[in-house]
Amino acid sequence: MRTPPTPPTRPTPPPPPGRSPPGRSARCLPLAAAPGAVARSREFTRGALRTWGWLAAPDEGTRAAAQDVLLMTSELVTNACQHAAGPYTLELTRYGPLLRVAVRDADDRPPVLRPPVEPARPGGHGLRVVDRLAAAWGSEPAVGGGKTVWLEIVRPPAEP
Repeated sequence: MRTPPTPPTRPTPPPPPGRSPPGRSARCLPLAAAPGAVARSREFTRGALRTWGWLAAPDEGTRAAAQDVLLMTSELVTNACQHAAGPYTLELTRYGPLLRVAVRDADDRPPVLRPPVEPARPGGHGLRVVDRLAAAWGSEPAVGGGKTVWLEIVRPPAEP
């Protein structure tokens, strides 16, 4: 059985202002006071992944990673809906092969990775999925209150 790593407390820092690396791209979706946040977030993420070549990639590894990103995005947004009275924003940022997914909500409490539970029981599996699939994840307080829960994943190298 794999021992889950302790999530880092800080995300990979973005480059300094005015020094964006080649290939940096960001997209933000406001979610406050809008119904269907999870479905809208998946479609928004699907569009970004398509534009950035993850879904249309010729290799199976990248297409599988894109499906993982869609699942993990759904989990973060669902957690914000269930535990924080809904998400404010979804932000996707790509730095070359690194993709960062961040969901901001109004709750100051950090997410908690629950101990493993009976697989057949509903609930309590979302962060465990993120923990297994993401290269890194964590949360940080948001300016003005609330928090941002983020994950990072690296696009796999293209298969020969």
